[in-house]
Amino acid sequence: MTPSLRIGTRRSPLAVWQAEHVRARLEAAHPGLRCLLVRIVTEGDRILDRPLAQVGGKGLFVKEIENALLDGRIDVAVHSMKDLPAELPQGLRLGAVPQREDPRDALVAGQRNRRLADIPPGARIGTSSLRRAAQLRFHRPDLTLEPARGNVETRIRRLEEGRFDAIVLAVAGLKRLGLESRISEILEPDLCLPAVGQGVLAVEIREDDPETARLVEPLNDPATETCVRAERAFLAAMGGSCQIPVAALAHMDRENLALTGLVADLDGSQCVRLSLEAPPDQAVALGRTLADQIRAAGGDRILQNIARRLSTRS
Repeated sequence: MTPSLRIGTRRSPLAVWQAEHVRARLEAAHPGLRCLLVRIVTEGDRILDRPLAQVGGKGLFVKEIENALLDGRIDVAVHSMKDLPAELPQGLRLGAVPQREDPRDALVAGQRNRRLADIPPGARIGTSSLRRAAQLRFHRPDLTLEPARGNVETRIRRLEEGRFDAIVLAVAGLKRLGLESRISEILEPDLCLPAVGQGVLAVEIREDDPETARLVEPLNDPATETCVRAERAFLAAMGGSCQIPVAALAHMDRENLALTGLVADLDGSQCVRLSLEAPPDQAVALGRTLADQIRAAGGDRILQNIARRLSTRS
């Protein structure tokens, strides 16, 4: 019998592209292997009229897919790494972390090639990411930040309809969908530090499935995996969720692993950003240590401010 794997994915064009990419790599690595895509609607796909911070956060995009994995309805789940909560459900683990695409954010302006510095005060910038909004407010408090949910194509269509003067999207998603030409300006990490795991795919499997682990292992990129481990350790130590503007980006700097992390207040009035280096085999400790330093440098005060605001709203 021809061996086969069932790959679970969201139904959005970007998610399907990512799953197809993983399928192609698996079938190339294992001639004769047959991979089937199983498209799953998640709760996050059903709730498109409210920011994620108000409806439950990142897990909304992965819970149903992870349930299908735990139930044995699929063998592999493919996610955007940045959609994964800091802690995975019991019984699941990352089977492979493929090589990272460009992790940066991009400005997509209604007037092509208009840069952030050229956008006039009061312009409407579309983003539902608290992380992006807080950093933009920190650098450009004169802009108007408005929610922009939906898949990449939906948000670009709303931009073209004139609902926004510009939107902010991930460079990786635009590249994967062949929309790189829509980028007006790439926002460098000094201006807008990316989300944890941005530009990275997560290939999730069951812990008790050694055969699938063997099949997906060739997709793993050790350098990317090391960077992601540091970033996700930082996120977990910060208590990261979609209700807190947290960002982190790691990269290999010669023989060391360099990690930059950030936490910002919701209104962008305060921002604590630090960097730290350590040997690659200390990735998790690096993430935790950086989180401790950021908390001590004012991050705890920011987290307390956010907690007070959230409790007032509820």
